[in-house]
Amino acid sequence: MASVGAARQAWRRLEPLHAMVYFVPEAPERYRALGVEDRQAGYFASRVAAMGAVPAEVVIATFFNFCPDLVREGIPAVWDVVTPEKLLEARLDAAGAALRRAGFHEYPELPETLELATRAALEACRHVQGRALFAAHAALPWPDEPLLRLWHAQTLLREYRGDGHIAALVTEGLTGLEALVLYAATTKGMVDLLRATRGWPREVWAAAEEDLRARGLLGDGLTLTERGQAFRQGIEDRTDVLAFPAYAVLDDQECERLAELARVFGRAVVGAGLLNFG
Repeated sequence: MASVGAARQAWRRLEPLHAMVYFVPEAPERYRALGVEDRQAGYFASRVAAMGAVPAEVVIATFFNFCPDLVREGIPAVWDVVTPEKLLEARLDAAGAALRRAGFHEYPELPETLELATRAALEACRHVQGRALFAAHAALPWPDEPLLRLWHAQTLLREYRGDGHIAALVTEGLTGLEALVLYAATTKGMVDLLRATRGWPREVWAAAEEDLRARGLLGDGLTLTERGQAFRQGIEDRTDVLAFPAYAVLDDQECERLAELARVFGRAVVGAGLLNFG
């Protein structure tokens, strides 16, 4: 059976293959063609579309760390413009166009990576309980094209892990904003980007920092205390355990092989400029 550490490596290294759909121009271009002009609304609606034309509260709950006011600017009004089904089609089309533009359909590692990632994703689909956003994606049909099947497999593994991560955060008594502030404390130069893209006013963010300092998790500035580092690492470790059932279907050698293959795709996504945070 695969180890928890190897499973984490496999997910982390292949994650850019999925995440690029939130940054490539192909996605907002297709959403605009459907009448969705606002980029943030396009992100919220396209990712939650698997759950149907849901109200803002569902996005606030399942996406967890976005300011509710930001979510409500686009949801549910977007459903007056486009159906969830059309957005799902557009997102898949955008993912395929971007990945083909970078030549991923020609990678010799594709068949083996697809086989291993698909086995893990299908195993995840046997464990939908308590994972609402993942369960909605698990109910979607698999694409026919191998490259898109790999993207879909990693999408499932990403949402499976994401729902488990939120469960770990809630168990530790963190709000979405507090979790985001703690994450920001581990990054360099991304605080303003994280705050702005999640829509949090500066004064609300500052108040969350003070609350975390009062709990002994943050020190001066945006730095984790020793207690804060241990606290956050514990959450990451718990997230790894909660994500592991998907990869348990692979033996250790297969999971390490998936991590090795995933490194090729993950580095190539970055090298092709598909993760442009600007």
